[in-house]
Amino acid sequence: MKALICHKYGPIDTMRVRTIPEPKPGPTEVVVDVAYAPVSWPDVLIVQGLYQVRPPLPFVPGHEFSGIVSKVGVAVKSCKVGDRVFVGCGTGAIVQQAMVHEKAIKKLSPNIRLDHAACLSVTYSTALHGLKDLGQLQEGNTVLVLGASGGTGSAAVEIAKVMGARVIAAAGSEEKLQYCRDIGADWCINYNTENLQERVEEFTAGAGVNFVFDTVGDRYAEPAFRSLAFRGKYLSVGFAAGEIPRIPLNLALLKERSIIGVYNIASIKAGLQEIHVNYGILLNWLAQGKLLPKINTRYTLDQATEALQFAASRKSVGKVMIDVNPELE
Repeated sequence: MKALICHKYGPIDTMRVRTIPEPKPGPTEVVVDVAYAPVSWPDVLIVQGLYQVRPPLPFVPGHEFSGIVSKVGVAVKSCKVGDRVFVGCGTGAIVQQAMVHEKAIKKLSPNIRLDHAACLSVTYSTALHGLKDLGQLQEGNTVLVLGASGGTGSAAVEIAKVMGARVIAAAGSEEKLQYCRDIGADWCINYNTENLQERVEEFTAGAGVNFVFDTVGDRYAEPAFRSLAFRGKYLSVGFAAGEIPRIPLNLALLKERSIIGVYNIASIKAGLQEIHVNYGILLNWLAQGKLLPKINTRYTLDQATEALQFAASRKSVGKVMIDVNPELE
Protein backbone atom coordinates (compact mmCIF):
# COMPACT_ATOMS: atom_id res chain seq x y z
CA MET A 1 0.00 0.00 0.00
CA LYS A 2 1.00 3.65 -0.40
CA ALA A 3 1.78 6.15 2.34
CA LEU A 4 3.41 9.55 2.70
CA ILE A 5 6.62 9.01 4.69
CA CYS A 6 8.59 11.56 6.69
CA HIS A 7 12.13 10.16 7.04
CA LYS A 8 13.68 13.29 8.53
CA TYR A 9 12.51 16.61 9.88
CA GLY A 10 13.02 19.42 7.43
CA PRO A 11 11.64 20.89 4.19
CA ILE A 12 8.27 19.52 3.15
CA ASP A 13 9.43 18.81 -0.41
CA THR A 14 11.85 16.13 0.82
CA MET A 15 8.95 13.77 1.64
CA ARG A 16 7.75 11.15 -0.82
CA VAL A 17 4.86 8.73 -1.17
CA ARG A 18 6.25 5.21 -0.73
CA THR A 19 5.01 1.64 -0.76
CA ILE A 20 4.94 0.02 2.68
CA PRO A 21 3.53 -3.30 4.03
CA GLU A 22 -0.17 -3.50 4.82
CA PRO A 23 -0.89 -3.37 8.57
CA LYS A 24 -2.00 -6.42 10.55
CA PRO A 25 -4.09 -5.55 13.62
CA GLY A 26 -3.25 -6.70 17.10
CA PRO A 27 -6.00 -7.88 19.48
CA THR A 28 -7.42 -4.39 20.19
CA GLU A 29 -6.46 -2.68 16.94
CA VAL A 30 -8.51 -1.72 13.90
CA VAL A 31 -7.44 -1.25 10.29
CA VAL A 32 -9.35 1.36 8.29
CA ASP A 33 -9.32 1.81 4.53
CA VAL A 34 -8.76 5.57 4.39
CA ALA A 35 -11.10 7.60 2.19
CA TYR A 36 -10.08 11.16 3.13
CA ALA A 37 -7.23 12.75 5.09
CA PRO A 38 -7.38 16.54 5.62
CA VAL A 39 -4.19 18.57 5.99
CA SER A 40 -4.04 20.77 9.08
CA TRP A 41 -1.53 23.37 10.24
CA PRO A 42 -0.04 21.00 12.86
CA ASP A 43 0.77 18.61 9.99
CA VAL A 44 2.73 21.38 8.28
CA LEU A 45 4.71 22.04 11.46
CA ILE A 46 5.28 18.49 12.59
CA VAL A 47 7.08 17.30 9.45
CA GLN A 48 9.45 20.25 9.73
CA GLY A 49 10.24 19.52 13.36
CA LEU A 50 8.56 22.77 14.44
CA TYR A 51 5.69 21.33 16.48
CA GLN A 52 5.59 20.70 20.24
CA VAL A 53 5.41 16.96 19.49
CA ARG A 54 8.20 15.18 17.56
CA PRO A 55 7.22 11.60 16.70
CA PRO A 56 9.98 9.01 16.18
CA LEU A 57 11.28 8.83 12.62
CA PRO A 58 10.22 7.61 10.14
CA PHE A 59 6.49 8.27 10.45
CA VAL A 60 3.36 8.81 8.37
CA PRO A 61 2.02 12.38 8.81
CA GLY A 62 -1.63 13.30 9.17
CA HIS A 63 -3.76 14.03 12.24
CA GLU A 64 -7.19 12.84 11.09
CA PHE A 65 -8.98 10.71 8.52
CA SER A 66 -12.23 8.98 7.66
CA GLY A 67 -12.91 5.68 5.95
CA ILE A 68 -14.27 2.14 6.21
CA VAL A 69 -13.18 -0.48 8.73
CA SER A 70 -11.52 -3.36 6.84
CA LYS A 71 -9.93 -5.49 9.61
CA VAL A 72 -10.42 -5.80 13.38
CA GLY A 73 -8.40 -7.50 16.09
CA VAL A 74 -9.79 -10.55 17.86
CA ALA A 75 -10.67 -8.58 21.01
CA VAL A 76 -12.32 -5.61 19.29
CA LYS A 77 -15.95 -5.15 20.36
CA SER A 78 -16.78 -1.53 19.57
CA CYS A 79 -16.79 -1.73 15.75
CA LYS A 80 -16.89 -4.21 12.89
CA VAL A 81 -15.75 -4.60 9.31
CA GLY A 82 -17.76 -2.28 7.06
CA ASP A 83 -18.38 0.45 9.65
CA ARG A 84 -18.01 4.04 8.43
CA VAL A 85 -15.72 5.89 10.83
CA PHE A 86 -13.59 8.94 11.49
CA VAL A 87 -10.43 9.07 13.57
CA GLY A 88 -8.14 11.60 15.22
CA CYS A 89 -4.71 10.00 15.41
CA GLY A 90 -1.91 12.54 15.82
CA THR A 91 0.09 10.87 13.04
CA GLY A 92 -0.56 8.10 10.54
CA ALA A 93 -3.48 9.42 8.47
CA ILE A 94 -1.98 10.03 5.01
CA VAL A 95 -1.96 6.39 4.01
CA GLN A 96 -4.19 3.92 2.18
CA GLN A 97 -4.75 1.76 5.27
CA ALA A 98 -4.41 3.17 8.78
CA MET A 99 -4.18 1.12 11.96
CA VAL A 100 -5.36 2.55 15.29
CA HIS A 101 -6.51 1.37 18.69
CA GLU A 102 -10.23 0.70 18.80
CA LYS A 103 -10.67 3.52 21.35
CA ALA A 104 -9.77 6.01 18.61
CA ILE A 105 -12.62 4.89 16.35
CA LYS A 106 -15.74 7.03 16.10
CA LYS A 107 -18.60 5.58 14.09
CA LEU A 108 -20.72 7.51 11.61
CA SER A 109 -24.35 7.35 10.62
CA PRO A 110 -25.12 6.83 6.91
CA ASN A 111 -26.35 10.42 6.44
CA ILE A 112 -22.96 12.02 7.17
CA ARG A 113 -20.44 12.30 4.35
CA LEU A 114 -17.02 10.79 4.92
CA ASP A 115 -15.18 13.87 3.66
CA HIS A 116 -17.11 16.12 6.05
CA ALA A 117 -16.53 13.79 8.99
CA ALA A 118 -12.80 13.69 8.24
CA CYS A 119 -12.59 17.37 9.23
CA LEU A 120 -13.98 17.00 12.75
CA SER A 121 -11.09 15.68 14.84
CA VAL A 122 -8.71 18.65 14.57
CA THR A 123 -10.23 21.92 13.36
CA TYR A 124 -13.86 21.64 14.41
CA SER A 125 -13.05 19.86 17.65
CA THR A 126 -10.48 22.53 18.55
CA ALA A 127 -12.87 25.36 17.77
CA LEU A 128 -15.75 23.88 19.80
CA HIS A 129 -13.47 23.01 22.72
CA GLY A 130 -12.11 26.54 22.82
CA LEU A 131 -15.40 28.38 22.47
CA LYS A 132 -17.64 26.09 24.55
CA ASP A 133 -15.52 24.36 27.16
CA LEU A 134 -12.81 26.93 27.81
CA GLY A 135 -14.49 30.16 26.78
CA GLN A 136 -18.06 29.29 27.84
CA LEU A 137 -19.43 31.31 24.94
CA GLN A 138 -22.98 32.59 25.38
CA GLU A 139 -25.59 33.57 22.84
CA GLY A 140 -25.20 37.23 21.94
CA ASN A 141 -21.46 37.37 22.63
CA THR A 142 -19.11 38.87 20.05
CA VAL A 143 -16.11 36.88 18.81
CA LEU A 144 -13.11 38.16 16.86
CA VAL A 145 -11.51 35.33 14.87
CA LEU A 146 -7.94 35.83 13.62
CA GLY A 147 -7.01 33.67 10.64
CA ALA A 148 -10.72 33.26 10.00
CA SER A 149 -10.38 31.78 6.52
CA GLY A 150 -8.13 28.86 7.53
CA GLY A 151 -9.25 25.42 8.62
CA THR A 152 -9.56 26.07 12.36
CA GLY A 153 -10.49 29.73 11.98
CA SER A 154 -13.35 29.01 9.59
CA ALA A 155 -14.57 26.23 11.89
CA ALA A 156 -14.63 28.79 14.72
CA VAL A 157 -16.67 31.18 12.57
CA GLU A 158 -19.23 28.47 11.81
CA ILE A 159 -19.44 27.17 15.37
CA ALA A 160 -19.69 30.62 16.94
CA LYS A 161 -22.61 31.40 14.64
CA VAL A 162 -24.33 28.11 15.50
CA MET A 163 -23.94 29.03 19.18
CA GLY A 164 -25.62 32.39 18.60
CA ALA A 165 -22.64 34.73 18.62
CA ARG A 166 -21.79 37.70 16.44
CA VAL A 167 -18.55 37.16 14.54
CA ILE A 168 -15.86 39.53 13.32
CA ALA A 169 -13.62 37.66 10.88
CA ALA A 170 -10.07 38.89 10.34
CA ALA A 171 -7.93 37.63 7.46
CA GLY A 172 -5.30 38.89 5.05
CA SER A 173 -6.96 39.32 1.64
CA GLU A 174 -10.28 40.25 0.08
CA GLU A 175 -10.65 36.72 -1.33
CA LYS A 176 -10.30 35.28 2.17
CA LEU A 177 -12.72 37.81 3.63
CA GLN A 178 -15.34 37.02 1.00
CA TYR A 179 -15.04 33.38 2.02
CA CYS A 180 -15.63 34.41 5.63
CA ARG A 181 -18.76 36.31 4.62
CA ASP A 182 -19.97 33.24 2.73
CA ILE A 183 -19.74 31.09 5.87
CA GLY A 184 -21.60 33.59 8.05
CA ALA A 185 -19.26 36.25 9.43
CA ASP A 186 -21.13 39.41 10.42
CA TRP A 187 -18.18 41.80 9.85
CA CYS A 188 -14.77 41.41 8.23
CA ILE A 189 -11.36 43.05 8.69
CA ASN A 190 -8.32 42.84 6.43
CA TYR A 191 -5.63 42.93 9.10
CA ASN A 192 -2.93 43.60 6.51
CA THR A 193 -4.48 46.84 5.25
CA GLU A 194 -6.81 48.02 8.04
CA ASN A 195 -6.28 49.01 11.67
CA LEU A 196 -7.56 45.96 13.53
CA GLN A 197 -8.26 47.68 16.83
CA GLU A 198 -9.99 50.68 15.27
CA ARG A 199 -12.23 48.49 13.12
CA VAL A 200 -13.26 46.34 16.09
CA GLU A 201 -14.09 49.50 18.05
CA GLU A 202 -16.19 50.69 15.10
CA PHE A 203 -18.10 47.40 14.75
CA THR A 204 -18.78 47.12 18.50
CA ALA A 205 -19.56 50.81 19.12
CA GLY A 206 -16.56 50.97 21.44
CA ALA A 207 -17.61 48.04 23.63
CA GLY A 208 -14.97 45.59 22.42
CA VAL A 209 -15.33 41.86 21.85
CA ASN A 210 -16.04 39.16 24.41
CA PHE A 211 -13.65 36.71 22.80
CA VAL A 212 -10.60 36.62 20.57
CA PHE A 213 -10.04 33.26 18.87
CA ASP A 214 -6.46 33.54 17.62
CA THR A 215 -4.92 31.02 15.23
CA VAL A 216 -2.15 33.28 13.87
CA GLY A 217 -0.38 35.08 16.74
CA ASP A 218 2.55 37.31 15.74
CA ARG A 219 1.93 41.08 15.38
CA TYR A 220 -1.84 40.65 15.21
CA ALA A 221 -2.15 39.36 18.78
CA GLU A 222 -1.63 42.53 20.81
CA PRO A 223 -4.10 44.78 18.95
CA ALA A 224 -6.61 41.93 19.13
CA PHE A 225 -6.03 41.59 22.87
CA ARG A 226 -6.48 45.35 23.30
CA SER A 227 -9.86 44.95 21.56
CA LEU A 228 -11.24 42.73 24.32
CA ALA A 229 -14.05 44.05 26.49
CA PHE A 230 -14.01 43.97 30.30
CA ARG A 231 -13.36 40.34 31.38
CA GLY A 232 -12.96 39.32 27.77
CA LYS A 233 -11.19 36.06 26.96
CA TYR A 234 -8.28 35.61 24.58
CA LEU A 235 -8.21 32.03 23.24
CA SER A 236 -4.70 31.22 22.00
CA VAL A 237 -4.96 28.45 19.42
CA GLY A 238 -1.82 28.69 17.28
CA PHE A 239 0.87 30.82 15.71
CA ALA A 240 0.46 30.38 11.96
CA ALA A 241 1.91 33.84 11.22
CA GLY A 242 5.25 32.84 12.71
CA GLU A 243 6.28 34.60 15.90
CA ILE A 244 4.85 33.65 19.28
CA PRO A 245 3.50 36.95 20.64
CA ARG A 246 4.47 38.59 23.93
CA ILE A 247 1.46 40.38 25.34
CA PRO A 248 2.04 42.96 28.15
CA LEU A 249 0.29 41.55 31.21
CA ASN A 250 -0.87 45.00 32.31
CA LEU A 251 -3.39 44.78 29.46
CA ALA A 252 -4.89 41.74 31.17
CA LEU A 253 -4.88 43.41 34.58
CA LEU A 254 -6.57 46.66 33.54
CA LYS A 255 -9.79 45.04 32.35
CA GLU A 256 -9.57 41.66 34.12
CA ARG A 257 -9.02 39.91 30.81
CA SER A 258 -8.02 36.25 30.55
CA ILE A 259 -5.53 34.43 28.33
CA ILE A 260 -6.49 30.79 27.76
CA GLY A 261 -4.53 28.19 25.80
CA VAL A 262 -6.56 25.85 23.58
CA TYR A 263 -5.01 22.42 23.07
CA ASN A 264 -7.36 19.43 22.83
CA ILE A 265 -4.67 16.86 23.52
CA ALA A 266 -3.99 18.34 26.97
CA SER A 267 -7.60 17.76 27.99
CA ILE A 268 -7.57 14.23 26.58
CA LYS A 269 -4.36 13.40 28.46
CA ALA A 270 -5.91 14.81 31.63
CA GLY A 271 -8.72 12.27 31.29
CA LEU A 272 -11.46 14.83 30.66
CA GLN A 273 -14.48 13.65 28.71
CA GLU A 274 -15.49 16.98 27.18
CA ILE A 275 -13.69 16.31 23.89
CA HIS A 276 -15.61 13.06 23.39
CA VAL A 277 -18.89 14.79 24.25
CA ASN A 278 -18.05 17.43 21.67
CA TYR A 279 -17.77 14.85 18.90
CA GLY A 280 -21.41 13.96 19.48
CA ILE A 281 -22.39 17.63 19.32
CA LEU A 282 -20.47 18.13 16.07
CA LEU A 283 -22.00 15.03 14.49
CA ASN A 284 -25.49 16.23 15.41
CA TRP A 285 -24.82 19.67 13.91
CA LEU A 286 -23.48 18.03 10.74
CA ALA A 287 -26.53 15.80 10.45
CA GLN A 288 -28.82 18.82 10.96
CA GLY A 289 -27.01 20.86 8.31
CA LYS A 290 -25.87 23.48 10.83
CA LEU A 291 -22.24 22.85 9.89
CA LEU A 292 -20.92 22.41 6.37
CA PRO A 293 -17.15 21.92 6.12
CA LYS A 294 -15.80 23.80 3.11
CA ILE A 295 -13.27 21.72 1.20
CA ASN A 296 -11.91 24.11 -1.38
CA THR A 297 -8.72 22.32 -2.44
CA ARG A 298 -8.28 18.62 -3.12
CA TYR A 299 -5.24 16.47 -3.88
CA THR A 300 -4.67 12.78 -4.55
CA LEU A 301 -2.48 10.66 -2.31
CA ASP A 302 0.33 10.84 -4.88
CA GLN A 303 0.12 14.65 -4.53
CA ALA A 304 0.30 14.60 -0.72
CA THR A 305 3.57 16.55 -0.55
CA GLU A 306 2.03 19.27 -2.73
CA ALA A 307 -0.98 19.37 -0.40
CA LEU A 308 1.23 20.10 2.62
CA GLN A 309 3.20 22.70 0.66
CA PHE A 310 -0.01 24.46 -0.32
CA ALA A 311 -1.25 24.44 3.28
CA ALA A 312 2.12 25.86 4.37
CA SER A 313 1.76 28.73 1.88
CA ARG A 314 -1.22 30.09 3.87
CA LYS A 315 -3.01 30.72 0.56
CA SER A 316 -5.73 28.19 1.24
CA VAL A 317 -9.25 28.94 2.42
CA GLY A 318 -11.24 26.32 4.26
CA LYS A 319 -9.95 22.76 4.31
CA VAL A 320 -7.18 21.21 2.21
CA MET A 321 -8.15 17.59 1.57
CA ILE A 322 -6.22 14.55 0.38
CA ASP A 323 -8.64 12.25 -1.43
CA VAL A 324 -6.96 8.95 -0.60
CA ASN A 325 -9.74 6.70 -1.83
CA PRO A 326 -12.88 8.78 -2.47
CA GLU A 327 -14.61 5.80 -4.09
CA LEU A 328 -15.31 4.55 -0.57
CA GLU A 329 -17.86 7.36 -0.06
